[in-house]
Amino acid sequence: MPLIPEEPQIHESAQGPRATPASGRTAPTPRPVPGPRPAAPPRPGRPGPLRPAPPAQRTGVVGPKPGPAGPGSTAASAAPAPASASATPQIQLIPAPAEGALDAAEEAVDLLLESGRAPGDVLVITTGESHPWAAHELSFGEASYWAQHDARDDVFYADATVADRAASRPVVVVAVNGGSDAAAATALPMALTRAGALLIVCGDPQQINSVLGAGV
Repeated sequence: MPLIPEEPQIHESAQGPRATPASGRTAPTPRPVPGPRPAAPPRPGRPGPLRPAPPAQRTGVVGPKPGPAGPGSTAASAAPAPASASATPQIQLIPAPAEGALDAAEEAVDLLLESGRAPGDVLVITTGESHPWAAHELSFGEASYWAQHDARDDVFYADATVADRAASRPVVVVAVNGGSDAAAATALPMALTRAGALLIVCGDPQQINSVLGAGV
């Protein structure tokens, strides 16, 4: 059935705390996650000459998910339950124009990481222009690029044209940031099959509904 635009929230049933990304290019300051969390270890280096740091490369926050919220707290907080292999992931639409869809996706990823999601849990798919990180890493060759996908130690960015090679991850974020309707119509159902717990779609609701129809 067509997706109905929701308030821009990142949430999962029994998957972690609720966060609220904003639509478009701005976002409120996310609710602090209680308790100290260690920073993620840096990505292991690769042999050979040093390469320049990729743009917008993430190190994320890898740490324990916060415990139950105290009295009066409005944030949903629960230990993640193992997802059933047959469970249908939640689908969330974050309204954004095509030129702001990638920014909205980045904000959604930031909130996921700040709420305790491991970077390796997240796959980001773009339907239009490549994410700068993907473009940078592909400049060193596909073998190196896909090796980082297989390592699963960071957020992975892929164009819709190659995302069918990506393995499933708990969270998939799709930025409908341009491209043809056919590209979006192919990417969105495919992303649904890759999302273990949550699918977040950032883009124009009218376009998304028109290309999805009753597809999901």
